[in-house]
Amino acid sequence: MSSKIIIPVAVVISVIVTAGIMYTIGFDQQPQVSQIPSPEIVHVNKSVSEYFEGTQDIKKISSQEELEDILEASILFGGNFYDNRILTRNMIVNDAVIFETAMSEGVPSPTLSIAKTESESTNYSTTNVQVANVDEPDYLKNDSKYVYIVSRNTLTIIDAYPAESAKLILKIALDVESQYIQNMFLNEDRLVIFYNGQSDDEIIPQFDFVPRRSYNPITHALIIDVSDKEIPTILKDYSIDGHFRDARMIGDYVYFVTNSNINYQYPRLPIIMENSIRIMTPDAFYFDNVEQFSNFNTLTAIDIFGDTINSETFLMGYTGAFYVSEDNFYLTYQQSMPFGFYENSSRDRFFDVIVPLLPNNIQSEIKTIQNDSSMNASTKWIKISELMQKSYNEMDKVSKEKLFEKIRDALNEYDVKIQEETRKTIIHKISIDEGKIEYVAKGSVPGRLLNQFSMDQSGDRFRVATTTEYYTQYQGTVRANAVYVLDEQLNMVGGLDQIAPDESIFSARFIGDRLYLVTFQQIDPFFVIDLSTDTPKILGELKIPGFSNYLHPYDEDHIIGIGRDVKEIEEGRVQQLGIKIALFNVADVSNPKVVDDVIIGNSSTYSEALNNHKAFFFDKTRGILSIPISGDSKNLNEISSSKMFAPDYNRWNGFYVFDLDSSDGFILKGTVTHSADDSRYYGMGNARTFYIEDILYTASDRYLKMNSLNNLQEVNSIKLENTGKFIEYLEEEILR
Repeated sequence: MSSKIIIPVAVVISVIVTAGIMYTIGFDQQPQVSQIPSPEIVHVNKSVSEYFEGTQDIKKISSQEELEDILEASILFGGNFYDNRILTRNMIVNDAVIFETAMSEGVPSPTLSIAKTESESTNYSTTNVQVANVDEPDYLKNDSKYVYIVSRNTLTIIDAYPAESAKLILKIALDVESQYIQNMFLNEDRLVIFYNGQSDDEIIPQFDFVPRRSYNPITHALIIDVSDKEIPTILKDYSIDGHFRDARMIGDYVYFVTNSNINYQYPRLPIIMENSIRIMTPDAFYFDNVEQFSNFNTLTAIDIFGDTINSETFLMGYTGAFYVSEDNFYLTYQQSMPFGFYENSSRDRFFDVIVPLLPNNIQSEIKTIQNDSSMNASTKWIKISELMQKSYNEMDKVSKEKLFEKIRDALNEYDVKIQEETRKTIIHKISIDEGKIEYVAKGSVPGRLLNQFSMDQSGDRFRVATTTEYYTQYQGTVRANAVYVLDEQLNMVGGLDQIAPDESIFSARFIGDRLYLVTFQQIDPFFVIDLSTDTPKILGELKIPGFSNYLHPYDEDHIIGIGRDVKEIEEGRVQQLGIKIALFNVADVSNPKVVDDVIIGNSSTYSEALNNHKAFFFDKTRGILSIPISGDSKNLNEISSSKMFAPDYNRWNGFYVFDLDSSDGFILKGTVTHSADDSRYYGMGNARTFYIEDILYTASDRYLKMNSLNNLQEVNSIKLENTGKFIEYLEEEILR
């Protein structure tokens, strides 16, 4: 270890690791109860170095040696974090070459002659996204004529319009490690497909001498030319260290984030390769704080039609939800303090909170005992406890109860403050402008995010909705919700807290100067919150049974919600019922109303749209709403007007299609069945809806169905899986 690293500084930090019950949200966005360990008070003296002075500034990592020094310093202030292992140097193949970086503007590659096709005039819909002009990846993409599907390790191309003559053009198996490809973009005649693979490096294990294989996750980004639908060609195969997290496409540029775990024994910055040849190492940065460094989070920008690639990587916590505007990329994660960083903070609570409230003479005697170097800690505590007990015995009952109440209040206030300081969401803002990536600012807000819809950028303001929950010894579980307004540098400039105490956010949607918020515990409070200034305020509230998992704009006066209906049962508990869709009228912001709602099935009924907005389809110009449904056929028949909507066997899988009007509400237009001809097929994953001209297309794992938008009469159907046909492998043309 370099002698320049350590500059001891005693920093006392205390926190309470809390107990109680916490609600978490699972894949179906329903509340799940988990037990948290009993309260444990902890404390530690932290040693910091020249790398960690607490400035919160972003700093560049200039070399492999500096990376190792930074990680070693972080281990030292992390207590028992990673077992205090000291980095082993020079036991791995020399990585010095990874710092031979290319220019930050991008790495040139052989020039490609690309001709973009003119946009079609055909009317069609695409992926349901959060932000206009910011596309999100999906397993299915379409244009005005063709449908592209990636599933497992196959790419399928379908000539989908006109529907009457629709046919499968190509289905090929990609020769890749991943067997579960799910993320793809389409731009003119370019596909960008992401999949996870593995690197194959050699390392020498600690205190060994024989090199061994080390397999680490990498993310591949394939740019494929599909101008010839029968013979697509891979133009570029980029790979970068780490798991794929998420991506967005803006114009001709794709931005994607990868997470790579830090190997403290063999630390290495992420690298970018093209066709297995190293082309660059992203500029790397870390933050001068005491947060747990668990990952490199790398943001990469690639030009689909050109040769530019740029990337920056950040040493930080494991990223959670992302929000992307047309000019900024926001990475967030829940603040995580290193394991073992705190210990024995009950000592702080005692001397900082309890002792100052005791009688003055007792305080003086306790101080004398503490300063007595002839006694060990156990003996000192025995003396102090005897002194306190004697003092209590000399008090009358009323005086002692008043003292105890005062101490409890002070401890609760102290505990709450510590909880609020440690339970935060960290937000990193990175500007994006085609191939340019530039870190802007770091901020934080109390509480946790639900998902990407908990965030929004409007002008120079960033708005965030969070749920805060914690446990204190004297107050129990405390839960509330808030919305915060941050400026361009992510400084908090306004906020509104204590929204719906004892409940959690189940869905949020920012639209213009308003936030529509749904919280839930036993009923569904639907809030309309004004964000026209930096001081948010509740304009109106509506309480109805159930909850909404996803909110979607209808127009400026109406919001669509999809979730579940509930009913109250014994002891104040609630039972979840069927899928519930509701249309809210918010024209009178002080008095929001439900225009109409529909309940589908029972508690066993499921819709992918509950937790994946890409499965939700609504088009206002045509007044069409399509929801994927999987449920028991008998219960679905009770909702449907005809048995044609559900087959005779037990489980039905398909789409409910509604005409939706702001005045009349939901009118069931019909259903599209996707179940096989037997009862063995129960799944309804990867459910998507789109249209081309007058045809409604619905997709699931097995089928692409084509139905008339007017009457839902089936026009055509293509089976996507288990067709019994050969899958064509193309070696030279597809992967080289």
